[in-house]
Amino acid sequence: MELTVNIPALLFPAISLIMLAYTNRFLALATLVRNLKTKYEDGDKNAGLHKQIKNLRYRLRLIKNMQAFGVLSFASCLFCMFFIYLELPLTAEILFALSLIFFMISLIISLIEIQISTTALELELSTLEELDNPSIVSRFKKKFEKE
Repeated sequence: MELTVNIPALLFPAISLIMLAYTNRFLALATLVRNLKTKYEDGDKNAGLHKQIKNLRYRLRLIKNMQAFGVLSFASCLFCMFFIYLELPLTAEILFALSLIFFMISLIISLIEIQISTTALELELSTLEELDNPSIVSRFKKKFEKE
């Protein structure tokens, strides 16, 4: 198979869209961090808040790495096209392969971050469920505590 400029050019929209999604995730996380900072400064320093801060710190590192590998993928794709233009097909093919590998790493890190994000949301919901609809065990504990 011959590598033409059209092949790496097809990767551009995918990389651009994924980078936009990563930026949106980063902005949403930045808003959460700012809100937690305000909560913390207002005196709400419970253990749950500390767990959330630790979780957000880890997720921020993941997003930074997702974006870094996305940028590396984009740059490799650009250099691939440049070397196709210079008629150096072996270098172009290596760069295209690197671009695909970087893109895949970025997506895998994104999947990990999504899993962590979902787990954090499930924990938040479980605390709300305990407040609104306690389990049978919680009901018995409360009943015996009152007596």
